[in-house]
Amino acid sequence: MLIAAAILCGFLLDALLGDPAWLPHPVVLMGKAISALEKRLRSWFPKTPDGEKKAGRVLAVTLPLGTLLISGGLCVGLMLLHPVLGFLLQTFWCWQALAMKGLAVESGNVYRALTTASLPEARKAVARIVGRDTATLTEQGVTRAAVETVAENASDGVVAPLFYMLIGGAPLALTYKAINTMDSMVGYKNERYLHFGRAAAKLDDAANFLPARLAALLWILTCPLADGDQKQAFHMWRRDRRQHASPNSAQTESACAGALGVRLAGPACYFGKPVEKPYIGDARREIEPADIRRANRMMVVTSLAALGIGLLLRVGLAVLFMYAMG
Repeated sequence: MLIAAAILCGFLLDALLGDPAWLPHPVVLMGKAISALEKRLRSWFPKTPDGEKKAGRVLAVTLPLGTLLISGGLCVGLMLLHPVLGFLLQTFWCWQALAMKGLAVESGNVYRALTTASLPEARKAVARIVGRDTATLTEQGVTRAAVETVAENASDGVVAPLFYMLIGGAPLALTYKAINTMDSMVGYKNERYLHFGRAAAKLDDAANFLPARLAALLWILTCPLADGDQKQAFHMWRRDRRQHASPNSAQTESACAGALGVRLAGPACYFGKPVEKPYIGDARREIEPADIRRANRMMVVTSLAALGIGLLLRVGLAVLFMYAMG
């Protein structure tokens, strides 16, 4: 019950406070650890494709395992000192593992720039939350990038961390964040990371496989609460959920595209190079800045559904276990 309470409190803290800039965040520490490990591992292994793959495998094992052992050890240690201390640490890290408020705020900044400022300002705002090149994006391109990020990160930033903390508390959620951070830093198919980042990318695909599909189904289930088209969301998910190089990214993007009645994805530029990507969804109408707000509302109701259903399952199983042992 303690972990369930910590998850609920962490979720509420994220919804109210988001990620204050003044508060040290474990993802920042993970990023520094990844950079330091990459530098060291590249010096230890041969500068060949096979050597880089081996170095990348060491990174893909070391960071998540180290995160689990350190965070788990601290949680157990404080719990042994006093249950309240253990609860507070679990709550704090559950809060930091979630990104619902931060995602809504950052994408909201893009919406405000599009509607009250200028296109260059909107490009700057969206560049904070996407990996593609943004300097030449049109208004529709900026809007599309923001909506895609909201949809994809409904899984990566909320549902997946919730999924893992419901199983193993804050330590397992932080371990997931370590995997996700690794992928965002080294999981690129470019010259530098094609071999070194392969293990991290595969591990991230595996870690997100089930949460991404749960997130998509929850998006479809709840989108009518945010004025989404449930029938089209389900249709586009079934049709386009594999229209991405990642086995997971198009899961929620396709549901979102259908719910909104717009077309997402398509060709984009990364690091100055054009990349051909298939479209997701049908353009039943032109995408507009207001779709960022609509996608955010769907993301919030999806997150609330994930929290509510997850807590009910965890508490229900705990009660059944206590009764069986009783």
